[in-house]
Amino acid sequence: MVREHRSTIYTVCYMFSTDKDEVADLFQEILINLWKGSGSFRGDSGVGTWIWKVSLNTCISHDRTQRRRLRTEPLSLDIDLFEDTDEGTRQAGLLRERISKLGPFDRAIVLLWLENLSYDEIGQIVGISAKNVSVRLVRIKEQLKKMQ
Repeated sequence: MVREHRSTIYTVCYMFSTDKDEVADLFQEILINLWKGSGSFRGDSGVGTWIWKVSLNTCISHDRTQRRRLRTEPLSLDIDLFEDTDEGTRQAGLLRERISKLGPFDRAIVLLWLENLSYDEIGQIVGISAKNVSVRLVRIKEQLKKMQ
């Protein structure tokens, strides 16, 4: 199950953190939560939907916890392993930067939308109606356009 859905889990982690070590920690935390919750999975939805939900809830909880903690400044290594100079990578980086400024719930909705999930699937994962997903996406897109 993990091998089949690891790209989904990694994508969620990547959208909620810019730090490589934190992404790895989130990934492990999600795996632990999946393991703990596997016995209570009732099968009301697909396994993929359940993995999205656990992944997003884990990252949103982590994000809330991090906001309460004292901020520290990372040590600069004078290299950026994530830096790439091609136009597509720069555009993706700008989009990621803007998305990271959204609240955790809106970030989750955008991530699911970017993964081409239907409004019904997104609503099922985040716990709102498909109509509400549609309305929120319109508002989120407007927010992203206004960001600089």
